[in-house]
Amino acid sequence: MTREEKSQVIEELTAQLGDNTNIYLTDISGLDAATTSNLRRACFKSNIKLAVVKNTLLEKAMEASDKDFGDLPSTLKGNTSVMYSETGNAPAKVIKEFRKKSEKPVLKGAFIEEAIYVGDDFLDTLVEIKSREELIGDIVGLLQSPAKNVISALKSSGGKLAGIVKTLSEKENE
Repeated sequence: MTREEKSQVIEELTAQLGDNTNIYLTDISGLDAATTSNLRRACFKSNIKLAVVKNTLLEKAMEASDKDFGDLPSTLKGNTSVMYSETGNAPAKVIKEFRKKSEKPVLKGAFIEEAIYVGDDFLDTLVEIKSREELIGDIVGLLQSPAKNVISALKSSGGKLAGIVKTLSEKENE
């Protein structure tokens, strides 16, 4: 690979790092072709982009990026694959599901909405992270709950309330 090719790859990686808010670094070394193909298929179905990268080029792209990757560059040893996703927990779910049949991929680290997770120990934590849409749904549900309670209370005591208003208006007329 020439210097120009390397600098072009670094620029592309820097752009991808800048465009994505959810980045997972994994190790998929040792997977045979069929298993790797199955992993790529699982990633595609979950709208995850999977790319195998050279550690030195990725490290330089991280340095060139505007984002602070903290300790993530220290995980760039051995084989490294990068997973880009719009949903924060999607790659973690794919990794966890895939590891039911295989010991890889191993999570090296993740950059989720500016939070940094280093090590495979965080896989379960990352699976539990709610997506933006799930959080919005939870908030909307919480906001609707009090309104629903008021409406149901008014409906259930509607006859009582109407009776009380009628009785009060009759007393005023007497």
